[in-house]
Amino acid sequence: MDRDEARKMKEQLTAFARELAEKHGSVATPRSPGAQSESDAVDAVRAPTLALGLVPQEDGGFGIAVRYRLGVPRARSIVRKVSAEIGPDADIRRTGRIRPVSELGPRPPAPTSQADGDTDRRRPLRPGISIGHVGVTAGTLGAFVTRVVPGDGHLYALSNYHVLAGSPEARPGDVVLQPGPADGGLAPGDRIGELSQVVDLDSAEPSYTDAAIARLDRVPVSFEYPVGRVMKTARALGGEIVGKVGRTTATTRGRVTAIELDDVIVGYEDLGALSFDDQIEIESLDDGPFSRGGDSGALVYREDGVAIGLLFAGSESGGRSGRGLTYANPIDQVLAILDVELAGDQAHPFG
Repeated sequence: MDRDEARKMKEQLTAFARELAEKHGSVATPRSPGAQSESDAVDAVRAPTLALGLVPQEDGGFGIAVRYRLGVPRARSIVRKVSAEIGPDADIRRTGRIRPVSELGPRPPAPTSQADGDTDRRRPLRPGISIGHVGVTAGTLGAFVTRVVPGDGHLYALSNYHVLAGSPEARPGDVVLQPGPADGGLAPGDRIGELSQVVDLDSAEPSYTDAAIARLDRVPVSFEYPVGRVMKTARALGGEIVGKVGRTTATTRGRVTAIELDDVIVGYEDLGALSFDDQIEIESLDDGPFSRGGDSGALVYREDGVAIGLLFAGSESGGRSGRGLTYANPIDQVLAILDVELAGDQAHPFG
């Protein structure tokens, strides 16, 4: 199928899957009476139980990505029926639970002593290092950005909502630390700036980005380390070889295995189960996973140094290594919603 045909089929299948799921009864969500505890909210799975997207094929066309986890009545039956409608163009994977790639999940915590990435205090600041809201554990500084609004000469750090804010109680002006609190960051000595803006996450409607920016104090920065200056962006087309530099797993390589994934259910400890549309899926090309807890907020870039995504979540299983898949927000969507642009010049991070 070409892209337009695949998109049309995905739209039809989404309605079909939802109809099948709803026939088997409603499923507890964080805002329904059936969700009795915080863990219930985090683990909730909602109709249609499937994330559907596009997967690149060798002939240049596209198939349909079907991603699912168990946890609702007749889940396997629904997958079989949807896959039968797709035929040979179906790419089916079981992901397990998907959670924000924060310090506490989706996999076991990655203490500072077990991290391969940069958990130390760094001046000048640079992408890929530990960062966090004063009340959060630790995540990754993804990139430096500037506001598109004329007259704002400040430099900002880009990362995730759950790294730079961490809870609905966070407010603009809250202290941001480098390194993050889990790596020993303390106020006021390790303060690098303050929370400036977050993208609101709402369980009542699909989300597209988990993102936030912090306005930096007068602190030195380096655009050159560790992958050079990344300024250009592009839409993921599927099949790209990509890299990222994260606080926990440092530099890893992966491949974009699906694009335009809708209804990716991510379990947040503070917000419950949220649905994300138009997401990018990445599997590792290394022996280990592409990301682990603490890599949240890392910039995902192509071999030619063009940014395509902002890493925010991961699954428990799936991918070549079987140790999980990684999910990223399209970077153009992130920048547009925050009304910012990448700061720096173009470079080739893979050398």
